[in-house]
Amino acid sequence: MVKFLLSVSILFLSLSSAGSVSAQESGRTRFILAASWQPAFCQTNQKKAECATQSGDRYDATNFSLHGLWPMRQDYCGVPDDQKAADKDGQWTSLPAVNLSAETKSALDKSMPGTQSALERHEWIKHGTCTKMSADDYFATAIDLMGDLNASAVRDLFAANVGKVLKADAIKAAFDKSFGAGASDRVKMSCRRVGNKRVISELTIGLSQDAVSAQAKEKGLGGLIQGAGQTSFGCDEGIVDAAGF
Repeated sequence: MVKFLLSVSILFLSLSSAGSVSAQESGRTRFILAASWQPAFCQTNQKKAECATQSGDRYDATNFSLHGLWPMRQDYCGVPDDQKAADKDGQWTSLPAVNLSAETKSALDKSMPGTQSALERHEWIKHGTCTKMSADDYFATAIDLMGDLNASAVRDLFAANVGKVLKADAIKAAFDKSFGAGASDRVKMSCRRVGNKRVISELTIGLSQDAVSAQAKEKGLGGLIQGAGQTSFGCDEGIVDAAGF
């Protein structure tokens, strides 16, 4: 009888474990958090205001910068045609100013240096309008998620290796350490060529449908990543670029 109960218990645990793995693998990516490594971005955008003013002691020199929070397969929701055309032409400063509280604007200027070039207007017009959130809530959510990323082992790894090559395995291990086993399977890394160097330019991180829900803050970046679908990691290695040209 004892052996029978033990066998049943083992079978139950095995099925539970299999179900857990299956649930993890069957997640679906509904949103993307795009996090740029600003020094790499600035290598090929030196004339942009945020790049011309970048320095080694500024926050974005050793922390990830917010590029955007993107709903999958949706953009320009309810946006007038003239604003859509202006956005696609890169005329971001002609777009309507985004209505933000003083607190959110201050935090966004730090997290998204591209506000110096009206990046927030572009991100709101193209992506934020499809979230059914207010602009303030949309950007506050993205800022919170970036805070989680920049408080993680991933950011620490990058900051400790400025000017050096980082391999995918080390970055994936840092994601799994900070956000749970398998988190790295929901991340893609992009690199770009700058002269004869290949630098890491951006991480795009898959998130579940709860990214813009009331549960987002409670789940945090780790919980939202775990509910997303898997993807390939992309670039296998690159240099963590330092500020300056």
